[in-house]
Amino acid sequence: MNVPWYAQQFRDLDFHPEDLKSLDDLAGLPFTTKFDLRDNYPLGLLACSPSEVVRIHASSGTTGKPIIAGYTAEDINLWAETMARTLCCGGGTRHDILQVAYGYGLFTGGLGLHYGGERLGCMVIPMSAGNTSRQVLMMKDLGTTILACTPSYALTLADALQEEGLTREDLRLRSGVFGAEPWSESARQTVEEALGLSAHDIYGLTEIIGPGVSAECEEKNGLHIFDDHFYPEVIDPETGTPLPPGTRGELVFTTLTKRAFPVLRFRTRDLSALHYEPCPCGRTHVRMDRITGRTDDMLIIRGVNVFPSQIEEVIGQVEGVAPHYQLVLTREGRLDQLEVRVEVSPAIFSDTVRGLEHVQQTLAQRLQSVLGISAKVTLVEPKSIERSVGKAKRVIDQREGN
Repeated sequence: MNVPWYAQQFRDLDFHPEDLKSLDDLAGLPFTTKFDLRDNYPLGLLACSPSEVVRIHASSGTTGKPIIAGYTAEDINLWAETMARTLCCGGGTRHDILQVAYGYGLFTGGLGLHYGGERLGCMVIPMSAGNTSRQVLMMKDLGTTILACTPSYALTLADALQEEGLTREDLRLRSGVFGAEPWSESARQTVEEALGLSAHDIYGLTEIIGPGVSAECEEKNGLHIFDDHFYPEVIDPETGTPLPPGTRGELVFTTLTKRAFPVLRFRTRDLSALHYEPCPCGRTHVRMDRITGRTDDMLIIRGVNVFPSQIEEVIGQVEGVAPHYQLVLTREGRLDQLEVRVEVSPAIFSDTVRGLEHVQQTLAQRLQSVLGISAKVTLVEPKSIERSVGKAKRVIDQREGN
């Protein structure tokens, strides 16, 4: 073994490479977690000489040290291939104009889509995140046909389009590839309607390769995992036991072809399910459900498990509110309180008090029905919730000890 940490894990199990006779035998091997990667910071899990590493990326972790991932030239070539596949899943061709509004730098989003676009033969516009007014200008003047960014930033761009006095008919957008954060079906519909494109979910993580692990095709019935490079499992997050196809649990990936930074049974903390039935698009990859939440960003409120994606789905079904919200958690005495702050649409904002109260009551009742707990709903004026150019900060946890 070229990685001392993995070699020690195998010695502890008295495991030898020849003991791995089938993919089913993977279930007997240890998991790799973010804690293991941080414990081996910065380059302790490299499987090659540092002189072979041509690129470093890092996760956007919010606490502690970042996750450092190294890439050899072969890894970069693999990444470009999987990202080209991602764009093809979204209907991309060499005739497209791709605007990359993911951040460039240590974050994998920008350069990943950039490589994929160039491999496919697209005209690539490396906008990076932010400078929203200029994003709209480039989309209009250069005739962007594919937009790549986070779902929350796509909503921000939709608002900016309206502010500029433009409509979706002023653009040539036809497809969007959106990822890096969970998003609901209602958010997809809002983006599609506002920007006049077909919105596709994409998935990846720095620990595996970055974006390019899986992508929705035009059928939108799950994300195709590029399982010739990334072997997926779904496990019970409590016991670690592998779950059968179609059962929702925690995604686990083993890299099959990475050289610099291979990982074995990496626990993503993302919740999904695997499907092996053929897809009408003709692709034969195993498919995964869209991510509905994470085991480590699940909110426990008065003993109830709550995912922000559940709340987003409800918000998208209530007329008169915008898809911009924040969840504020506080504690009164020993009881957790959840406040859902939601922007109202400009039309409703100027409505009567009775109209606003109706929207507020409707949203509160639907949240109670879906979540099983009550939530205080606060309607706020349009554009009062801070916009994000990357991953949206949806949760403000003000409980003691958080």
